[in-house]
Amino acid sequence: MISTISTTRVKRARRVSTWIAVAAATALVLTGCARGGTDGTDSAGGANDEAKKSGEGLVIGWSQRGISGSDWWKTLVEGGQSEADKMGAKIELLDANGDTVRQNADIQTLIAKDVDVVIMNANDPIGVGASVAALKEAGIPLVTVNSNLDDSLVPDMFCYVAEDQGYTGALAGKVAAEKAIEKFGDSGEIKVVGIGGFPGDVISDLRFNGFMTGYEDVMKQYQGITTKKLETKYGEWKPDKALAPIRDVATANPDLKIVYSMSDVMHGGIVQGLKQAGIWGDGVLVAGYDGGMNSVKEMLDNPTGPLQATASNQPWDQGATAVRIALAAFNEDRSACPDKTLFIETTVVTPENAAEFYKPEDTYVRASN
Repeated sequence: MISTISTTRVKRARRVSTWIAVAAATALVLTGCARGGTDGTDSAGGANDEAKKSGEGLVIGWSQRGISGSDWWKTLVEGGQSEADKMGAKIELLDANGDTVRQNADIQTLIAKDVDVVIMNANDPIGVGASVAALKEAGIPLVTVNSNLDDSLVPDMFCYVAEDQGYTGALAGKVAAEKAIEKFGDSGEIKVVGIGGFPGDVISDLRFNGFMTGYEDVMKQYQGITTKKLETKYGEWKPDKALAPIRDVATANPDLKIVYSMSDVMHGGIVQGLKQAGIWGDGVLVAGYDGGMNSVKEMLDNPTGPLQATASNQPWDQGATAVRIALAAFNEDRSACPDKTLFIETTVVTPENAAEFYKPEDTYVRASN
């Protein structure tokens, strides 16, 4: 007797072949048609669908927007691979290297391989629209991680896994405000500047607005403090690009009190910029975002130094969670992600709890092992 899931896979394999034939990818069609037996196993003798319900033998296609040069993305994938290993699943990883055209081609390749489910870290939220449509046509569930799709594509996605950037930024903002009161007193003016990636990018806006929400929730209790927000600076998420903007704003504002870095990747450049401006030390407070282990180590080694907080976005946990949700998608378990968005639980690291989170073998803070 053929199981319902097995029947679905047979139909899916046929749809895959049809779609790719239209795309004139003849060689890939042959690969796609090689799967889909009628006895609960694929024609290559792989695991049956009943076993895959627990993850054993599940084949997950992972379309990554980039890996090279990014410890964050590398950690994201490593977290996913670790979780896949635990459940006995296999990951077919393809790296688009920042090229949306290439990512769309990668999705076609994964469809041709008749993977059971796809995890996508989209390079362009709307540029992958054709791939989202192709996955839907092939009957392959889609989970996105770290970067979401355009709103118009969300209906065709099973779940988006990430951190809540506004909430996570607020964790850093709350600590920054509390530390500022301890450091500078409960009266006077506090100048705050944020440094993000690029002007107009959503990530920078979410992280900064979140930071200020957490900051202002504390400061509203202190009527003697006036906060002056300086114009946000941008460092392209790179330390060398962050140096000059921070140096310039600190030089122009020697009474600058708080610097909020929207990525720990830029921290080295921020330190150098503040040093060149002559205000690195007791006169300035720095908060960050990412939970980078280098930042955790800095707070551990110098608990009274300028760096007093980093909010974690935990790429390892995002990757591991995405794999668990991929299994839920294969099993059509909507309860695992009822609202199509699943935010992982994040935290903020300070000098007081840095020892708890410091693991020299890791690159970023993580909750799961």
